[in-house]
Amino acid sequence: MRWIKSIAREVLGLFVDDGSFAAAIVIWVALCVVVLPRVAGCARWAGPVIFVGLALILVESAMRFARRGTK
Repeated sequence: MRWIKSIAREVLGLFVDDGSFAAAIVIWVALCVVVLPRVAGCARWAGPVIFVGLALILVESAMRFARRGTK
């Protein structure tokens, strides 16, 4: 049974290198799907809000990786 877990972990590792980065993306997109349609007049800003949030998540992840690489 351990070999199945090992295979599943390796397959997941092919697609997800940084689990917290992937989780942050999923949470941000889910939050936008839930909140943005309920905010009046926000349809025009939905794209930029999603983009800026994802860009900030990417910057934070890159900075965290750079700090980890210098130590």
